[in-house]
Formats: sequence, structure tokens, C-alpha cells
Amino acid sequence: MVKRFFVRTRQLKRGMVIDQSIVDRAERVLIARGTPLEEYHIAALLKLGIAGVHIREGEEDPVEEEKEIVVSEQTMNTIQKLTVADRSKVMLTQSVKQRVSEGIQYLYSNAGADNFSDAANHIADDLMKAISDNDAIAVDVNMLKISDEYSFKHSVDVATIAMIVAKKYGMSNEQIHEIGIAGLLHDVGKSKIPIEVLNKPGKLTDDEFALMKQHTLFGYEILKEKEEISKAIKLGVLQHHEKINGKGYPLGICASRIHIYAKLLSVSDIYDALVTERPYKKAFSQRDAVEMIMSMTPELDITAIESFLGSVILYPVGSTVKLSNGESARVVKNNPNSILRPKVVSLKTGKVYNLSEDLNCANLIIE
Repeated sequence: MVKRFFVRTRQLKRGMVIDQSIVDRAERVLIARGTPLEEYHIAALLKLGIAGVHIREGEEDPVEEEKEIVVSEQTMNTIQKLTVADRSKVMLTQSVKQRVSEGIQYLYSNAGADNFSDAANHIADDLMKAISDNDAIAVDVNMLKISDEYSFKHSVDVATIAMIVAKKYGMSNEQIHEIGIAGLLHDVGKSKIPIEVLNKPGKLTDDEFALMKQHTLFGYEILKEKEEISKAIKLGVLQHHEKINGKGYPLGICASRIHIYAKLLSVSDIYDALVTERPYKKAFSQRDAVEMIMSMTPELDITAIESFLGSVILYPVGSTVKLSNGESARVVKNNPNSILRPKVVSLKTGKVYNLSEDLNCANLIIE
């Protein structure tokens, strides 16, 4: 049986097996999940400023056919009694998804069209209406599925997440709308990148990676002469890969020179890229992705991270999760201040695990 627990980086020892993947700002895996740690791994984690990581011990049990869990009446009563509905979430109807999918494909294929700005505004209007209709203050990241085509899906995911994060940040409706447009267009410069580079199944060469990093400049060039698009939106597109420590691209500028739209887009962009499968990488789990973002304080704006963490729902109330002790449990309440650790009820025993507040649950995590 595998045991999983959190260990601070300074307490790590050679031979411990890491239970999460560590990636750099270009989404390249530095330490793969399941790697036995060496001294140089630990030194790298310290250098990256990562406070701690999840470690696992033991071997995985043989996979058995999962049996249907019979939930007792007493457990169901406990679940019903403790259930607290999630915060209002963005709801995208099928018709909105269809319009948004078609609209974003049009934008990426017709960057020079006269009605380009109007089309971007119309898509942002649809997303804005979906937020206002339900007075949404959160986004269920499990429900973001607009299109199977990565560039289109990713752009809409980033726009939707960034708009909710902007709302949490305290921005006006006009600013939320603008950051939605910036999110939709943040990767429009990739329309200038050869398709064989965009979808290359293996690691990019140094030259290919240098070309890929030009997409922010290409995007800015596409938007530069479009007077209907604000300077703030253009800066969001140009700067969304900049880092507050000055180690981003294309300009290598530091925190004070990075527009707030870019700071919020950066967090949203990184999260969605991490949890999405690509030809050259598997998708990371939501837990791993959030932990990576929480460890990126040297690179990402701390207020942007806090707004992101306060805006997303990873484990919706009513969903079933697997705990690291092997139990299946029903989520009954989320804690906006600790999104990885909701309150859950074991389906087998009816035991309540308050993962974020009960010290007895400190070593228990959702797999």
C-alpha cells in the first residue's frame, strides 16, 4: 500500500520518492512524478524556492476491478446534513459553447479581418453574460470543455478563468470584459508559428523553442494597429509570459512593469496548460497543477495567485474523490481558502474528514 505525505524541502532525503511533478516556466518537466530524489534534485528544489513536496512510500496495490460501493442510509443522512452548496459557478450552455468555439476559430483564422475586434467583443460578451446571469464568483475547472482543438479550447479556458479571477481581484465589469478579450487573444500570435512546430510530439529544439517564444510578439504585432482594442489588452497579450523576477519573455521585465492583465492571464494560462494533454506531454492532475502554481511565487504575482486560488473549484460538492488512505469519499463542502482540502465523507464508513481544519487529517490528501 502506498502512503503519501508532505515533506518540507529542507527535510527531504536522498532516495525519497516524489509524488508530484516539478516543471519550469516553459512547462518542461524538471523532476517527474515517481522519481527517487538525489541530492541535486533537492538542491534544485531549494534553488527554485519550493517550500515542500509530496512524497510517497510503498508500492501500489494490484489494480482490482472497482466494486460498487453500497452507501448506508446513515452515511447518506450525514452527507445530506453536512452538504454546503458551492459558490455560484460560471455556466456555459451548449449554444454558448458552440458560438464561442466557432468565434475563437474565426479569430485565429482571420486575424486581418475588418470585423476582428467586433468578433472578439462578441465572444467576450457571451462569457460576460454567462458570469453575470448566474452572478458567478467561481469556475468549476472540470466543466471547461469548449473544443477538442487545443488552441481554441485553451484560449477560451484562459479567458473564462481569467475573467473570474479578475472578478475576485476586484476589477470593474469593463476590466473583466477586457481581460476576457485578452484571454481569448493571448495566443493569437501562434497563428504565425508553423503547425509542425506547434504540434511537435517531441521536445522542441532550441531554435524551435526560440521561435515559439516569439508568439507573444507576433500577437502584439497583429493587434498593434487595431485601434478598437485597448492598450491594456495589447499589453496583456504581449506580457503574459513575463515573470515578476524578470526571467520571463519576450522583454524580461520585472513586476512593476508588467500590466495587471498579464499577471492574471499568466496564472490562468499556466494552470490550463498544465492540466491539458498535449502531443509532447501528459496532463498533470489538478492537484499537481495547483501545487506547482503555489510554489511559483518567485515568478508569479502573489495577489494573482491568491485570486486564482479563491476562484477555482477543483472538487465540486457532490463529486466522489479517492483519498490517499484508499477510501472513496463524497465532497460535502469546499473551503475557498484551501481548495485542495475540502470536507468529505467516507462512503464506506460515514467518517467525516475535514481535510483543511482537522489536524488528524494532516497527512491525508485527495489523489
